[in-house]
Amino acid sequence: MLKHEENELICRVGPGTPMGNFMREYWVPAMLSSEVPSPDADPVRVKLLGEELIGFRETGGRVGLIQNHCPHRGASLFFGRNEEAGLRCVYHGWKFDVDGRCTDMPNEPAESDFKARVKAVAYPCQERGGIVWAYLGPRSTPPPLPDHEGNMQANAEQFVRATQLNTNWLQILEGDIDTSHVGFLHYGGLRAEDQIPGSFSEYQLREKTAEFEVIDTEGGAAYGARRPGPEGQIYWRIAQWCFPFYTFTPPGVLGTKKGGNARVPMDDYHTLTFSMVSGRNTPAQSNLVVRQPQLPNTTDWYGRFRPVPPRERFRDRSRGAAAEQRLGRVHRDQRHRHAGCGDDGLDGADLRPLAGAPRVDRRDGHPRAPSPDCGGQRAPAPRRDPARGRRPGGLPRPQRRPVPRPRRGLGREYP
Repeated sequence: MLKHEENELICRVGPGTPMGNFMREYWVPAMLSSEVPSPDADPVRVKLLGEELIGFRETGGRVGLIQNHCPHRGASLFFGRNEEAGLRCVYHGWKFDVDGRCTDMPNEPAESDFKARVKAVAYPCQERGGIVWAYLGPRSTPPPLPDHEGNMQANAEQFVRATQLNTNWLQILEGDIDTSHVGFLHYGGLRAEDQIPGSFSEYQLREKTAEFEVIDTEGGAAYGARRPGPEGQIYWRIAQWCFPFYTFTPPGVLGTKKGGNARVPMDDYHTLTFSMVSGRNTPAQSNLVVRQPQLPNTTDWYGRFRPVPPRERFRDRSRGAAAEQRLGRVHRDQRHRHAGCGDDGLDGADLRPLAGAPRVDRRDGHPRAPSPDCGGQRAPAPRRDPARGRRPGGLPRPQRRPVPRPRRGLGREYP
């Protein structure tokens, strides 16, 4: 466990903090190319490493990332007009290009050269594989883009996605480099004897403990979890972590995927996960990736990639296949029974109720979902007593309104 001082050191990512300065030495994923789909499209709010920035695609197609407040009177450039190779502030019409230079100052006389002395903070951007990469560091010449295989494929943009998580980046990343939780969280209700002999699922369920070995690499660290395999053999589950926040989790079967995750801090309490996974064996396998349903994007700082809450996610379950497809789900008969809700769709999920537990689909907790143990039949609806909820004499009982309780979860900023 980290001490309080160590947590403060590694989780604070704003400008001027040690970890923030360290991460700014690297190119970081800032947004998806689809967020600024066309030249002169509407700007988008981007919160990155504790900074409030505005992303936009100018007339020539270049993507810019500029400070939120206009250097003149502090008006938000989010409300600016994206036109004629620049973003024009709505307050006094000052226009800035993707490099932060002021190219037009209409409230100054024509002979004035004041615009040449005004510059907004702007960061260089490059696009590759459906992601807009930004460099927020101090170097005049940025380093090369990171050569992550999942982001370098010809069709990489088809497999990239982003999800916002309301916690700090380290809490998310440590789950990627913790291989021992898979046998409990993802395979918790499965039995080793029910798995395909010799499969990775069998080894992880047969032996829940593991011996870890870690080696340092030029770009981070590689680690392996060792478990007993067949007679005279050892089962290894190997993964990598690369500076500053990239993880490459085990794919289950070697060769089934190329790519990994980037756990990019928005600020000290919110993280964007950019998943870059491509190169599956067949198009059919690619279509079976479990995509986490997303709410429609909003225009606030934290509304770009919000996952659908579980209660809302399965509210339309009873409406049939069309509702599931609208939410981005895959039908059960099309999904391997070990396919889970992980980033790569290969981690196991528990569809078998534990002994003594109610017959529910433990993926979504729906009380009437079909269960493998009940022949795929939906459980009968509970009967309701017609007299329940009424006072003697037939008068309805007054409804009690629940008292709202403050939610204090991991990664939340306490008042």
